[in-house]
Amino acid sequence: MLPSLSALRVFESAARLNSFSRAADELHVTDAAVSHQIRLLEDWFGRPLFLREKRSVRLVPDAAALAQALSVSLTRIEAEAHAFRMKATGELTVACIASIATRWLIPALPDFLSANPDLNVRVVYAMAEQRFREADCDVLITLGEEKGEGRECTRLFSRANRPVASPRYLERRGRPQAPQEIASADLLHDETPERWLNWCRKAGVQPDRPLRGPIFQDFNLLATAVIAGHGIALCPTEVFRREIDSGDLVILSDIETLVDEGYFLVTAKPVSAPALTFRDWFSSITCRQDDSG
Repeated sequence: MLPSLSALRVFESAARLNSFSRAADELHVTDAAVSHQIRLLEDWFGRPLFLREKRSVRLVPDAAALAQALSVSLTRIEAEAHAFRMKATGELTVACIASIATRWLIPALPDFLSANPDLNVRVVYAMAEQRFREADCDVLITLGEEKGEGRECTRLFSRANRPVASPRYLERRGRPQAPQEIASADLLHDETPERWLNWCRKAGVQPDRPLRGPIFQDFNLLATAVIAGHGIALCPTEVFRREIDSGDLVILSDIETLVDEGYFLVTAKPVSAPALTFRDWFSSITCRQDDSG
């Protein structure tokens, strides 16, 4: 007889994330529910699976092989389930973060649908840095690479950020020529001023006053504000290549931050035929635009 499959799934998540609370977040249950399932599983095995420490948990060494086997098995089941659903419904679910969806996916989607009339595409929101298993989708377009068995990960864009502004802002306020002038201008912030502070440190400048300017919780709101001429923003220039090429945004400095980060397209492995078709198409339109710049 097998132990509870629900408990095994909870164990795999907790072992992979090395945290009961993060497993609870991933599985959309309470911390208490995770602890209960782990206790049930430990009772079934007759031995502990985790070492409980003050503020963390650690997988016991002997349980690592079990956790690895479960991870591989659940990933394979997940891939087969998605493939079976696509065959039955003809529907491909694409979870995409808003910044990529509005600038790249949605404008080009009619071309993909025209070339693949038998495939129904469902586009849903993905949160930044969301993982594939959390998104319940066939294709995930997100911030950050997802490593590990059972995943195909394709890099789409660099996240390298540079200061940008609209021509209307520059006409009104003048174009800053030096990093110190940029730091003293009207800055727009994505969630926190910390990103501009990081840029100032890399540029070797000390702002002559505390960084001010509006803070936007959503990056698309920030993008709307900078294109409208409200100030200077740090933006991933590859993602905004079209706005830059068209002249709607102007790069003000070659000094970059977040150069080692990127945006990725993630699928299950092995990749289903519909997901492979979508991945090849989307990679081709993003690479073609990058190459032309």
